[in-house]
Amino acid sequence: MARIVKSLRTVVITTLAGCLLTTPIPGLAAAAPADAGPSGPQQWIDNTVPAPGLPAASSPPNAQLSPDLAALWRAVLSPPTGDPIFDSRPANLNELHPGDIVEVRDVTATSTLLAAVPIQRALLLKFRTTDGNGQPSFGTATLVIPAAKWTGPGGRPVVVNTLPINSLGSRCTPSYAMAHGLHSKFSVGDLIPPTTWWGLSRGYAVLIPDHEGPRMAYADPKVAGHIVLDAIRAVRARVPDQFSHSRFAIGGYSGGAIASYAAAMLQREYAPDLNGTLVGATTGGLVTDFRNIAHKFNGNMASGILLVVALATAREHPELLRYLNHLGRWAATSPVKDTCGDSNGPLGVTGVPVQVATTIADPLNSPLAQRIFAEWDLRGRTSAAPLYIYHAAWDIWIPEQDSRNLFTSQCARGVRAVIRTVPGEHAIGMFAGFIGAIQWLDERLQGRPAPSECPAVAATPTPR
Repeated sequence: MARIVKSLRTVVITTLAGCLLTTPIPGLAAAAPADAGPSGPQQWIDNTVPAPGLPAASSPPNAQLSPDLAALWRAVLSPPTGDPIFDSRPANLNELHPGDIVEVRDVTATSTLLAAVPIQRALLLKFRTTDGNGQPSFGTATLVIPAAKWTGPGGRPVVVNTLPINSLGSRCTPSYAMAHGLHSKFSVGDLIPPTTWWGLSRGYAVLIPDHEGPRMAYADPKVAGHIVLDAIRAVRARVPDQFSHSRFAIGGYSGGAIASYAAAMLQREYAPDLNGTLVGATTGGLVTDFRNIAHKFNGNMASGILLVVALATAREHPELLRYLNHLGRWAATSPVKDTCGDSNGPLGVTGVPVQVATTIADPLNSPLAQRIFAEWDLRGRTSAAPLYIYHAAWDIWIPEQDSRNLFTSQCARGVRAVIRTVPGEHAIGMFAGFIGAIQWLDERLQGRPAPSECPAVAATPTPR
């Protein structure tokens, strides 16, 4: 009930903002130079809405902010989970290498019910990783090992299940659910798509990374890719007798596809020690052109997702916070900052544009936004693993062309790739494409060569 009340409160706040700002002050989203100051309606907002009073706070690690922005940055972070393994930043991160293990906890007892398949054990891993700015950070992931013995060749294969977390709240991560069982913020998104159940039933170990990182940086591909790769490193280091020679394959859809795609694209430069370890990655409903998607979402029924991603991005890039107006500061420090993926969709019901929350006329075309879009663009890289790409035929949110462009460009770079169009819109596409994706993953984990549907004129394969 408390969760329903909080979701309704979030919708009410957004609806009131939409009613307040779209009726009496037209012209909010009028065209303006990218570096223009506040428009008349934006000035009206700050003159009408008082700034929230926030307690003093220190700057983020590896950053220096003004006292005002430091207080705001602390206030927009998700509330702590109350569990130190998720909340506590290790003091010695600078002394560790990416993938080095910080802490391990046995979570078999709480994971058994959620695993649905008999398991031998489940380990919650905390490890050193790298944030979206290239600075030391920490990540968490859960390794689940089935009870059935592995009788196939080589080490037990590992499915890396990058779930579509799509959340701002720190308790919305799959590892928190595996460590604490059913809890107040538990959602089906902790389990769906059912890749974990499928992998365990096939005798594979399953690695479930919390790929948004400790700041819940939803949609940041560098945060996600680094955490996935460092989670693989941590598994190989923790249980080398079982997994140092295992095949790893990654499966992800939507927000989880960002993590799967980013890990494949970043592996060669970020984790060359894993060369040959990744045998495949699936991506469904994938965003590759963040600039285009931001403009497409803004001011329509998907604007809530854009606003949530903008807040998540500001956690990783706190310099963005200086563009928040008073209303934006109230919203960013409200219960919105603790929402899970199943609550974020309703935030877009009013179609409120991002300009409502900012002090500059065209925030999506500002130099800072353009810099972040450029940093997030991984399309010029070559996947370190074969790809299975699928997209819903009637996806009204994310253009299928993004997936088709990925297929074409990776084929030209010599990557073995397959592409499928599946029935439905974005949500239905997750289920419609699931069977094909896991069959492809199964073949890769069994050691079968990856098929390719690339045109014969594709470039010479890049050495693996």
